Amino acid sequence: MEIKGFTYGYDGKRGDFRSEGGIKSQELLYETGVNWVCLAIVNNQETAHSFDIEFDYGGSCSDRDIMAAVERAHSHGVKVCLKPMVNCKDGVWRAYINFADSDFNGQDIYWDKWFKSYSDYMLYYAELAEETGCEMLCIGCEMCGTERKEAHWRKLIADIRAVYSGKLIYNTNHGHEEDVKWFDAVDYVGTSAYFPVADKGGATSEMMQERWRAIRDELYEVHKKWNKQIVFIEIGCRSANGCATMPWDFSHKDLPHDEEEQAAFYDSCLSVFANEEWFGGTFWWDWSTYIYDTKEEAAADNGFNIHLKKAETVLKDWYSR
Repeated sequence: MEIKGFTYGYDGKRGDFRSEGGIKSQELLYETGVNWVCLAIVNNQETAHSFDIEFDYGGSCSDRDIMAAVERAHSHGVKVCLKPMVNCKDGVWRAYINFADSDFNGQDIYWDKWFKSYSDYMLYYAELAEETGCEMLCIGCEMCGTERKEAHWRKLIADIRAVYSGKLIYNTNHGHEEDVKWFDAVDYVGTSAYFPVADKGGATSEMMQERWRAIRDELYEVHKKWNKQIVFIEIGCRSANGCATMPWDFSHKDLPHDEEEQAAFYDSCLSVFANEEWFGGTFWWDWSTYIYDTKEEAAADNGFNIHLKKAETVLKDWYSR
């Protein structure tokens, strides 16, 4: 397993990466033994049917924030995947960004407009990734509604390769690995591996491993098709009972705290995948820009964070191997 990673910064705003609290959180993340960090940078479009991706100068992470975070990672010998993401301001999941394939004259004007904005966005960060020495660039995250636009994606990838010399990955959503017909154009097959691996709360690592083995066999076929390593560029499970049945969930706030189930999710995944040569590794979701300080706070946190929870011990053990 080449990539022993974690995602950092999804909730970051302007200045956070360079703040005292942000730096402290990054340092604690590096103590887990990661050798890669995925810096998640978020900008927005108004709705799933808007054409323009906006930069919020008062809120979005600045270039200086990214430069500082990359420099800090590299000072620890940690490689960086830069991951510019697009959210919709109205709360609709980015997977639903979509347009008609043509107007009444048969022209693809709607997709042309959106991809012009998205290409400008990605090329901006591709240049920054090149200048800062980021070893990987994620060119899209869970944009399932756009994936059928193969020609547009291939042109974008070619344009990115003209300015960026590192590795490229695309992040589809779990269950959509067969839908992307242009994985040959990138260096890794990336997926958000929020596969449900339990039927009810309290499942053990051994129980989850049975589910993971079936998923492994399916993903091995994807690997063989493209001859690319599979990377779980997003994967995680909240520390709440029942979340292994819906690892993507962040909305059920009433579930009881359960560090055992979260730890079992981590251990079961790595037990099944870590020694597969075709498996590139994991970027766990996610380490907060500002992390809590005490075990009491950890016990009150039912989110994806693992700091001072049982899953952190599991991860440190796997990442030390």
